[in-house]
Amino acid sequence: MKPPTALAMGALLLRLGNTTFGGGDPAMAAMQRELVDRLKWLTAEQHGLAFGLARVTPGTNVLAYCAATGWMVAGWFGSLLSVSGVVIPSALLAVWLCGVYDIYGANPWFRAAVAGVVAGAVGMMASSGVSLIRARARGRWLLPGLLFAAAVIAAMRFNLLSPLKILAAAGLLGALFGDRPGSEDPA
Repeated sequence: MKPPTALAMGALLLRLGNTTFGGGDPAMAAMQRELVDRLKWLTAEQHGLAFGLARVTPGTNVLAYCAATGWMVAGWFGSLLSVSGVVIPSALLAVWLCGVYDIYGANPWFRAAVAGVVAGAVGMMASSGVSLIRARARGRWLLPGLLFAAAVIAAMRFNLLSPLKILAAAGLLGALFGDRPGSEDPA
């Protein structure tokens, strides 16, 4: 198979980044399905690395993800085209949507439509979490599933932990209970 070009990578993320809604998690889940599952331009481990690095870098995580995957697939030019393809149309759309909201925000039908979009986005975010656990767990669901549930409860129910503290705790638990360097992959 011929390696993908920077233009092909940029075009893919232009399409995916501008046809998903709900923020970075649903967009990255759609990108994972295309890049890992369908096109096989990235491995599940490369996706996990890009996703993890995007979560710990400051700023918008989907942009960091696009930069990382663009780099992995097609170098610096792939990274530049991938980020530009997601940023420019999305920024223009956000400006336009703010104007629409100013005009129609009090309309009950409009508000109901916005609530439906929010519900869909929450479902897509949950789906991306399950996809990440499935790709990494390789048949060992108990610990990753418990960590995922505990992180959701800590973040949403008790509001005790910031996302940075949750990431630090998950990294520590992963280092303590995860795969050891040099160990054989059971899958």
